[in-house]
Amino acid sequence: MGEWLEVTVAEKIRWNDGLYSLRFQAPLPAFKAGQFARVGLDVDGERIARPYSLVNAPDEALHEIHFNVVPDGPLSPRLARLEAGDALFVHSSVTGTMTMERTPAHRHLWLFATGTALGAFLSILKTNAPWDRAERVVLCHSVRRATDLTYGETIRRLKARHGDQIDFVPVVTREAHPGALRERIPALLASGEIERHIGLALSPEDAHVMLCGNSDMIEAVQQVLEPRGLRRHRRREPGHITVEKYH
Repeated sequence: MGEWLEVTVAEKIRWNDGLYSLRFQAPLPAFKAGQFARVGLDVDGERIARPYSLVNAPDEALHEIHFNVVPDGPLSPRLARLEAGDALFVHSSVTGTMTMERTPAHRHLWLFATGTALGAFLSILKTNAPWDRAERVVLCHSVRRATDLTYGETIRRLKARHGDQIDFVPVVTREAHPGALRERIPALLASGEIERHIGLALSPEDAHVMLCGNSDMIEAVQQVLEPRGLRRHRRREPGHITVEKYH
């Protein structure tokens, strides 16, 4: 269902040589924060498209995607070359299960993202839902290099608005960076370092965990948390972990 819409780039943000965001206006239907849309370009007579989470909240005027460049990929290098005023295609069907409406009751919301998967969580955190439902929100963003830590200003605004209700935990795995943890997310959970870092225990009695990004991270985190009594959340079998895989 749905149709392809030709839209115009309003703004390009270059975070570093391989990391970009595009903003555009599009008459997309109402969607839920955390969902994704397919974005594409016509290449040699064929429409090449990939799913990208929308970084914007549903009530924001401009839609936004965040992506890294795969050097030999058929789409991302071309998206990175677009400038304001250029055209691209977006499909009108917006979907995805990484939404607050699908999560069971919880006191503490833990959000773990690798790379550009941060975008889905920013969309969610710009809405009222997580703050109305959770006493405390933990946002953990894992990247390889410090220059891959994006949307710092957005995170600072969230912190200024919500204060001690939010903890932001940056993780940089391949170099030392002030204020950032160094190990990968599964290792940080296995050792308890993240919990000690923010002074909060991750337990099945009061936590819901959302995982978005690299498949290896998602699988490894579930393996770490399962012995603690946290299991995958499904519609017919309520649990503690919601996932969205990027690759």
